[in-house]
Amino acid sequence: FLISLYVGATQIDNFWSALVNPGSNEILWQIRFPRVTAAVIVGAALGVAGLLAQGACNNAVAEPAILGTAAGASFGAVLAISSGVVQVGSLGAIASGTVGALLTTALTFRLASIRGSLSSFTLIIVGIAISAIFTSFVGIASAMASRSDARSISFWSLGSLALITADNLIGVAITTVIGIAIAYLIAPSLDRLSLGDSTAFHLGVNVSRIRLIALIALSVLAGGAVSTVGSIAFIGLAAPHIARFIYGPSHRLLVAHSAIIGGLIVVVADTLSR
Repeated sequence: FLISLYVGATQIDNFWSALVNPGSNEILWQIRFPRVTAAVIVGAALGVAGLLAQGACNNAVAEPAILGTAAGASFGAVLAISSGVVQVGSLGAIASGTVGALLTTALTFRLASIRGSLSSFTLIIVGIAISAIFTSFVGIASAMASRSDARSISFWSLGSLALITADNLIGVAITTVIGIAIAYLIAPSLDRLSLGDSTAFHLGVNVSRIRLIALIALSVLAGGAVSTVGSIAFIGLAAPHIARFIYGPSHRLLVAHSAIIGGLIVVVADTLSR
């Protein structure tokens, strides 16, 4: 975090003095600090969202992008931005993206359970289809937008922290805290769910209910993150696996460590890119 604050196109004179005096340096406190803080928050959100996706579906390759959650968040934000209702990176865009993520995840959940029982395999297959459909909707909305809006949407849809301001942090911080809190509460049930739906059921877990709660939480996490900085792939898949490799399978531990590792990956990637 400190290295990322220090590194940049412009050298900050008396860096440590500026760091202990909030507001004393415009580049540090109005540009870099919000950006690096957002990297930590977004990385944490995507890391835990990936953990929830893998835990809920009991599938090692599950992540928000595969379940259609990320595509729904993108579509919700792009639709609101291209219609002129909200600005890129605003609280309104975060709300629109979160609603889009919730609706697409609910649609995935509903279609996957249309024949009765809900299996993790069916959830993944339906999620991939929903993701493909809403990704195409994002492309159509971008093509129909005005020239200036299309430029903003294209920039946003590729994933970037460059548009982050202090105001952006409020919305994504709220969605991240809510999502991580829910993940922590249902973590013991996700441990049982990893043994298989049948075993989890006989251990007293309401499988469909826990899976639904997990999908809602990952929708809130991914919706807030994607609508703030755009689509950033890989974090939701990689962070939980790295955490699981180091710390073991307990979801209570994995929630915290997936958040830390996800934040670390995004901060390092953004620092290298800058």
